[in-house]
Amino acid sequence: MTIQNLYNFYSISSGIEINSKKVKKNSIFFSLKGKKFDGNQFAYEAILNGAMIAIVDNKKYSLLHKNIFYVKNSLYFLHKLAIYHRFKLINIPIIAITGSNGKTTTKELITSILSKKYENVHHTKGNFNNHIGIPLTILSMPKNTQISVIEIGANHEKEIKKMCSIINPDYGYITNFGKAHLEGFKNIKGIIRGKLELYNFLKKIKKVFINGDDPIQLINSIEMNRYIFSEKVNSNPNIIIQYLWNKIGLRSILCIKNIKIVSPLVGDYNLYNIAASITIGIYFKISLKKIKKTIEEFIPHNNRSQILKKNNIKIIIDCYNANPSSMIKSSLLFFNNKIIGNKIAILGDMLELGNYSEYEHKKIIFYLEKSNINSIFLIGKIFFNTNIQTSDKIIKFFNKNIFIKQIKNISFKTDYILIKGSRKNTLESLIPFI
Repeated sequence: MTIQNLYNFYSISSGIEINSKKVKKNSIFFSLKGKKFDGNQFAYEAILNGAMIAIVDNKKYSLLHKNIFYVKNSLYFLHKLAIYHRFKLINIPIIAITGSNGKTTTKELITSILSKKYENVHHTKGNFNNHIGIPLTILSMPKNTQISVIEIGANHEKEIKKMCSIINPDYGYITNFGKAHLEGFKNIKGIIRGKLELYNFLKKIKKVFINGDDPIQLINSIEMNRYIFSEKVNSNPNIIIQYLWNKIGLRSILCIKNIKIVSPLVGDYNLYNIAASITIGIYFKISLKKIKKTIEEFIPHNNRSQILKKNNIKIIIDCYNANPSSMIKSSLLFFNNKIIGNKIAILGDMLELGNYSEYEHKKIIFYLEKSNINSIFLIGKIFFNTNIQTSDKIIKFFNKNIFIKQIKNISFKTDYILIKGSRKNTLESLIPFI
């Protein structure tokens, strides 16, 4: 099986699938391996379920059916197929988004704004932002795509560089450099080097969007073809954006020509996400009137910076991701004295921090103790096992189930509740019990 032969099948297929139970008729099934599964075992099932062909990297499974083809490495072949498809559609511009926090929100904002000008905007769906999701995203890009916005996640160095070789982006933006995936990146220097792989790929020829208020971005893009947004005039920005507090403690943006844009997104940590989307919209010649309307109507989903009202309580749900940087930024929203009222925080463990895990969880606890949050509930074995004395306003629970059992003994007579934790904690499931 060659890439050309496989692409011929792909051209007449209904798409790519990696789950044998979700196979569509005439799709191509790729047998991928994980820590707990071997997709090769499901190749024949995929054929029975309607797959046109199946790709395996274990020879014995290729003997089960004439339409099961053996390759040395299925994942590598998936990457090669995506690269080949991208080459066929090389004239379609792609904007790549990466960073420690805010990638998905920024991607969705940009996609929404671009949709005001382009009918066929392709973008990353869900959390398909890794070494499997990215090639699948590229392979889902139809020929009539006018522009694409693709999110790149990474948990170690060289990963973004590799994903860029698949995406071949024309534009790029890094949201920030925070303490995420320290287990793989080792330290903050590794995180910075890893994220900058996007800018290094784009170099001088292609365009990078730069947050001029971020010195790391500014310094590391000096020789690049860049388009800058900033609140500071001395960074020589293309777009000047002023950030303002509004009366309820959320942020609005005062943009070009004194046009005020008030976003329903919670927290000042979303300011740069909004500003980047405005900047990219302006670059692609979308009117400020349309940009303003899009941002003010944008409602987050997937448990990102959502506000839910229940029993006269405003519940801020931010349960898609958690790392030391995003945890502090979310808590800062509550520290804001302009948000008047009783405040409760329910926070879950931060994952993938490696040797930094205990230190970073302790640091969060020390930070919370000094806050004006009235009650703090910490959920998860990492928080629970931090061997430090805490104030009475902090209560630790080994897991979510124990917390749920104790909920009847907890008073939720409050004005605000922040719920934040890593995706695997699924803390949004606590909402019905509050």
